[in-house]
Amino acid sequence: MRVILELLRIIFIFILLGGFIWEVLNSIYSVYEGIQNYKWIGALGIYLALFVLYRNIFQFSGWYQGKGRKKIPQTMTFVLLGASILCILLPFPMEWLGR
Repeated sequence: MRVILELLRIIFIFILLGGFIWEVLNSIYSVYEGIQNYKWIGALGIYLALFVLYRNIFQFSGWYQGKGRKKIPQTMTFVLLGASILCILLPFPMEWLGR
């Protein structure tokens, strides 16, 4: 039962928090017309950051208490967050190069 509750919690976090961040980012992207073709890359960056946030913080405050609950190593955390930021910012130069 705890596993099902944790899965529902993960879905809830990713849909609500990801959706809220997406709305903020989408309003920034909507200022530039050419970015509309590349905004999916920003969505990928949001969900990558949420993955890191869940694995390093949220999984330790949930219902599931089983084995395998470990943080992502610090170097991998920096790599994933760097890739996330890159994905969020990448539509701007892609739009500029696509002109």
